[in-house]
Amino acid sequence: MIGILIVIAIGGLVEIVPLFYLKNTIEKVDGMRPYTPLELAGRDIYVREGCYLCHSQMIRPLRDEVERYGHYSLAAESMYDRPFQWGSKRTGPDLARVGAKYSDDWHRDHLREPRSVVPGSVMPAYGFLEETDLDYAHIAEHMKVQAALGVPYSKDDIDNARKDVVTQTTTDSPDAAELAKRYPKVNARDFDGNPKRITEADALIAYLQVLGTFVDFKLYDDKANIR
Repeated sequence: MIGILIVIAIGGLVEIVPLFYLKNTIEKVDGMRPYTPLELAGRDIYVREGCYLCHSQMIRPLRDEVERYGHYSLAAESMYDRPFQWGSKRTGPDLARVGAKYSDDWHRDHLREPRSVVPGSVMPAYGFLEETDLDYAHIAEHMKVQAALGVPYSKDDIDNARKDVVTQTTTDSPDAAELAKRYPKVNARDFDGNPKRITEADALIAYLQVLGTFVDFKLYDDKANIR
């Protein structure tokens, strides 16, 4: 018993001690960026409504998973998620690569009446999201908390938070180019089909439309299709 305890202790030290000397255990991946204020608000709605209870955001490196959902998930893709949205079960499909897969119209219809686009869906309707104005009065404070946790939001990002929400929900906004400089690959347009309002549907759809779109996997791994 003493010998077993000694071996376990040595093995544990070998595994744990190096972590204290590493600045980061997550490999750097080009393309990853923090969420825009609107996407961050959409992520909060995603969590609030319990979407993670039925939809995971983690594709395992198994052949059937990769063939169905796309490239397996990288640790870096969750580096700005607190808490992460890996989920624990799938009543619906994994959403790690749902960004740009469907149109905004599809997402609106899916939220309003899921069975109108997926006949066998058991998802409840979330039509109220497009009828509820987005409360983003304190989005800058939310970003400050994220920055304190390690998300690299700059002072400029935080100062422009509320303005950025308006810019991202406006089609052909004159400030879209400036927003894109700080948030590459940002989608700036009216998401909910109602340009006169900024709704919770705007935020949630904006969030869904960027999931899995930041990283160009062809630059990192040619083995996306595992055999």
